[in-house]
Amino acid sequence: MKEITVIYEDNHLLVVVKPPNLLSQADRTGDPDLLSLLKDYVREQYNKPGNVYLGLVHRLDRPVGGVMVVARTSKAASRLSAQIRQGSFHRSYLAVVHGYLESLGGTLSGYLLKDREQNLVRQVKPGTRGAQRAQLHYQVVGMQGGRSLLRIKLETGRSHQIRVQMAQLGHPLVGDRRYGPPSRERQIALWAEELSFRHPTTDALLEFREPPPRVRPWAAFQDVLAFN
Repeated sequence: MKEITVIYEDNHLLVVVKPPNLLSQADRTGDPDLLSLLKDYVREQYNKPGNVYLGLVHRLDRPVGGVMVVARTSKAASRLSAQIRQGSFHRSYLAVVHGYLESLGGTLSGYLLKDREQNLVRQVKPGTRGAQRAQLHYQVVGMQGGRSLLRIKLETGRSHQIRVQMAQLGHPLVGDRRYGPPSRERQIALWAEELSFRHPTTDALLEFREPPPRVRPWAAFQDVLAFN
């Protein structure tokens, strides 16, 4: 499991860094996915033949990399999922967007509707059938070359939420060909930087942070990003 870094593990949890362009879980493409690779890791690391239980309590879009937690027991999965519903499971992202924002910080709220056939999400009017409320907070932490570096904290974790809401604001993510303009960038500029939650059995507060890789477009903001 060379491509996945494990930054914390115990009998209840695995906290890992998902590489960009890796599926969080298996889909119809049959491409490699994080959950399957981690099951192989647990089998080998802990000498557990046969089926291995791992619960995926949150996801990152395929092109997005960064910190994720995976539950090793059904009890841990249930308790982490409850924290997500209750709003005590916190996630912070870094994003590079096109242009300079009028405000250096703010909150974006709206309702998102997913088209599962096309795997597209759009912002719709409140009351639209099937739509889910979405809210995030952003802060501009750097500006360089016609682009802005944002730190984004999610109140809700909807599919494609950051990508759609930033595009709706008029500042799509760099490299996001689905919701933004054509781009020479091969990689979407979105990274799951921080994760904090209560341990499902000890109730201790756990906090994890992992900077993005020192590659473009992140490297342009090395004055404000603490790379390893």
